[in-house]
Amino acid sequence: MSRPNTRPLFRKTLSLKAALLGALLGTAALLPAAAQADEQYFPLQSYRVGPYAAGGTGFFGGFIDYLTLVNNRDGGVNGVKLTWDECETQYEVERGVECYKRQKNRPGVAAWNPLSVGIAYAMIDDVGRDKVPLITVNHGRTDSTDGRVFKYVFPLLLNPYSESSGIVNYIGTREGGLEKLKGKKIVVLYHGSPYGKETIPIYQLLAEKYGFSVEQVEVPHPGNEQQSQWLSIRRTKPDYVVLRGWGVMNPVALKTAQKVGFPADRIIGNVWSNSEEDVIPAGDAAKGYTAITTQASGADYPVLQEIAKTVYGAGKGNLDDKKRIGSVYHNLGIVNGILNVEAVRIAQDKFGKRTLTGDEVRWGFEHLRLDPARVEALGAKGLFHSINVSVANHEGEGRVTFQQWDGAKWKVVSDWIAPDWALLRPIIEKSSLAYAAEHGIQVRDPAAEDASN
Repeated sequence: MSRPNTRPLFRKTLSLKAALLGALLGTAALLPAAAQADEQYFPLQSYRVGPYAAGGTGFFGGFIDYLTLVNNRDGGVNGVKLTWDECETQYEVERGVECYKRQKNRPGVAAWNPLSVGIAYAMIDDVGRDKVPLITVNHGRTDSTDGRVFKYVFPLLLNPYSESSGIVNYIGTREGGLEKLKGKKIVVLYHGSPYGKETIPIYQLLAEKYGFSVEQVEVPHPGNEQQSQWLSIRRTKPDYVVLRGWGVMNPVALKTAQKVGFPADRIIGNVWSNSEEDVIPAGDAAKGYTAITTQASGADYPVLQEIAKTVYGAGKGNLDDKKRIGSVYHNLGIVNGILNVEAVRIAQDKFGKRTLTGDEVRWGFEHLRLDPARVEALGAKGLFHSINVSVANHEGEGRVTFQQWDGAKWKVVSDWIAPDWALLRPIIEKSSLAYAAEHGIQVRDPAAEDASN
């Protein structure tokens, strides 16, 4: 298995003890210590060491690359420079909360982007009190899709339930129709964490609706040992295995599946099991493996080509390895950067071309409507689907596509697939309204919100 890509700060100059100390104190004071009047600040609770470093370095590297591009090319957003710094979490909740407490005191905080279900859950109440948006792209609480209740939380692009529905819909297309799922067996192999357990109820519900049997098998964090789980799967003889993994769990799953004789083309990865770092370490065991995605891989998009030329060409790129430009995690970071920057731009159109408050940026996210023409203008045509966020829907549209690993690269093998909103929305609203009642939250009226704006 290849080593996770980590920054030279940790790999070359720090001992493990110093790295752990840096995780507590916060790392990488990349920019001035205090945001100025013409700066918009993005606190990054990143992770560049530990078992999930490959995801962290790729995603946060892409996010920073896009912010750098906007600063260098445009002078920021309407003259407002984008700033950031990083605080190392190692994907641990306690460290993420400590980073939040440390970073939130900076002026001009635009939004939080922790890329961690556990850290995001721990922050939900605090961001509401602080009135700063929390972005959980492709993950997080499913019921936070209901912005009537979760005013400051945005599971952009894809929530866990729409992901699960999309995967089942894709399996249905492979079988010749959803009605063909009746009598099939599906195993969900999930990461033993809040993220991994999030979809247990929805897979049970989908099994009841379409008549397939489902067995859900946990893999303890971080997932280095899965022999017993795959021996159990071999005995079950499922038609498909859904891999709801993360980090080192994914290549281990593919290699162990090969050892027990389960075919890779019958394994469907979720959105955090879809990267080059998941398949390359698995070697031949990954060939034929399919995974869901919200954004394409590859660098043949104008925005990626511009970053390679103007950011990396000027020696300001954030990745240590330029070969990762255009990879799944890096591209997700680029897309996340686009969504964050466009929310700021949209909010500036209403509140003024200046440093915004977190609540004003929240308004920008609630009006984040990027149609295909705007996506193309941003140099991202084909990189991701259009998005249409509203007060009631903090996810967007939830459309996904599927890619298959051919041994060297990912190849798209499906059209854009929509989730079953008729099934999902009532479940989301039931959960969100229960949360509102428990926490004394007044449910917002989208029509009234729109009228007031």
